[in-house]
Amino acid sequence: MSHDIADTPESPIGLTRRSIVQGLAAGAGALALPALAQAGPVRIGYAMARTGPWAGGAQVSQEPNYLLWAEQQNAAGGLNVKGVKRQIELISFDDRSEVETCVRTYEKLMGSDKVDLVLPPWGSNANFAVAPLANRYGYPFLAPTALSKRLIEMKLPYFFLMLQQPGPMTNALVEMFKASGVKTVACIYVDDLFGLENYAALKVALSGSGISLVEDKSYPAGVKDLSPVLRSIKDKNPDAFVGFTYPPDTILASKQAKEVGFNPKFFYASVGTAFQLYRNVMTPAGAEGVLGMGSWNAKTSPGAKAYFEAHTKKFNGKEPDRWASGHCWAALEILTAAVAKAGLDRKAIRDYVAGTEHSTIIGKVKFSGSENIATPGTVSQWQNGEFEVVWPKGVATAALNPAKPAWK
Repeated sequence: MSHDIADTPESPIGLTRRSIVQGLAAGAGALALPALAQAGPVRIGYAMARTGPWAGGAQVSQEPNYLLWAEQQNAAGGLNVKGVKRQIELISFDDRSEVETCVRTYEKLMGSDKVDLVLPPWGSNANFAVAPLANRYGYPFLAPTALSKRLIEMKLPYFFLMLQQPGPMTNALVEMFKASGVKTVACIYVDDLFGLENYAALKVALSGSGISLVEDKSYPAGVKDLSPVLRSIKDKNPDAFVGFTYPPDTILASKQAKEVGFNPKFFYASVGTAFQLYRNVMTPAGAEGVLGMGSWNAKTSPGAKAYFEAHTKKFNGKEPDRWASGHCWAALEILTAAVAKAGLDRKAIRDYVAGTEHSTIIGKVKFSGSENIATPGTVSQWQNGEFEVVWPKGVATAALNPAKPAWK
């Protein structure tokens, strides 16, 4: 492996290896030169899915943010390392959506390359595999795309989960259902760590709620046809459908629900619903009223609006997603502040992250152990082309539409 930004001449988000690796600050022109003269670059390593089934999520929610952050920092003269501006050098590899490749890459980055800092990979499975390794080497991890109660229970002091976890997210969903008069729910879930933990959390949240789970089915990763289970669920006529699904499955379930005529009052799918791609594939009218995991949009804060606009401009109209992208940027904001305060002393960075309430574009972030306990569980909904936060009301950017219109 090399220190290229991509293992192919062109990365999936349209940036060549030369333009990124040899100078993320190229857009800053001469601004980079004084900083480089003062101190060497800060070497920051990561593995990211650019190929394979994880690439769709990774190239929307995570890697674009790493590139934008490094470019912005370098354009401002470099990352503030305890008062000294130093350029960022990203050292990155395609993990090919393989857990073993991901683990080997981080082992190399932290063990033999001894980079200054690392940024996390995409997804619960990859983070679950790498988290103990990062803890062993003493590298702070601010993971923006991992959901796992088991990761919290492992009590790894260097590992921090930015996203709301399955319990708070499913509690918010069931609270919204109760307030809306839902009596019956059907659920499908991908048969892996993400799906299993969210399904288990949903069952706990439904317990004692008065809402019945009328059908629940798991499906394998990479599924190509969900129509049989959707037809079976349609026959049960539930008030609400819940899918703990990955981006390709989220779109598949939505398209096939339309095909079989399944249109419950509440249709909720998970990872990918917050993507611009979902709105584009389904069309704004087709996405109207669909619910999913989301926590912010450009209305959330002035910082969120500025980030949204910068991201969209840099990536030629490609918008950040309205869930994990914001948490990824918030993680980078926290890391930036930690390095300004503690320098590159990784233990001091960890202590700063663990002991501080952080102000970010998504609001306050505070950790208890590995869990972000300040960001509430949320539900979002497509309304007029925007993925609006609709629950809880205290952080909502729009009111819930309590009856999904017909698929279009």
